[in-house]
Amino acid sequence: MKRTVFKEIGVYLAIFFILSLGIHYKEWFSYPIEHLSALPKSQFGVLHPFLFSFGIYLFVLIVRLFIKVIKRAIAKGSKKI
Repeated sequence: MKRTVFKEIGVYLAIFFILSLGIHYKEWFSYPIEHLSALPKSQFGVLHPFLFSFGIYLFVLIVRLFIKVIKRAIAKGSKKI
């Protein structure tokens, strides 16, 4: 259980960093301190990086669970033959 929680936190953090660097790469490389200090004035709010990352994480989680269910169904079907 503990290992699964750490794995999911790692997936979430990877999504967080990939999104933040992918979307705001110019700001992060040009003026990162000013970019962070402007976060409270963002039109989406202070917590928007975490909320957007969580939304993408949920989407990725649903896709991962769907693939897992399909793999189990295929494996179970092949055992009957």
